[in-house]
Amino acid sequence: MIDAATPDDADALAALAAVTFPLACPPETTPEAITQFIAEKLSPAAFLAYLRDPDYDTVTARPDDGPLDGYALAAYQVPPPDIAELIGAGPASYLSKLYVRPGSIGGGVGYALFNRVRELAVTRGAEQIWLGTNQQNTRAQRFYERVGFERVGTRQFLVGGKLEDDYVFALKL
Repeated sequence: MIDAATPDDADALAALAAVTFPLACPPETTPEAITQFIAEKLSPAAFLAYLRDPDYDTVTARPDDGPLDGYALAAYQVPPPDIAELIGAGPASYLSKLYVRPGSIGGGVGYALFNRVRELAVTRGAEQIWLGTNQQNTRAQRFYERVGFERVGTRQFLVGGKLEDDYVFALKL
């Protein structure tokens, strides 16, 4: 079932993020950097802040009788200047996170989460969705290309004090 997350989901979201975020990091990312990023950006307190912010949507995938299978987090904000140079300055949705539990990858969970995020972006008046994914994360890149994203540039993303190289993808709505 795809649904909007609630504050009651903060602990479950943080637990799932702690499992899934490291899988998207390149092999040279240190465990310390990953731990620091999770503590700062993916803790229960961080998820509560996202859930309480009206400019964010957090969507969960959950079977009727089990733990979360995945989640997506999207922000509706003016793109930063370096991203606006790549995608334009119009209303945009930033797909910050889309993660699926390892045992659920390939079962349609990612597509269902993404489709809901796209619906919400349209409802909010976004003209496009953009995201960044690590340049070594080819599985994610293939997924985003399958759902219609195009690679439009690069950016650097801070993980635990270390800059990682990302590709930026955009999808016109």
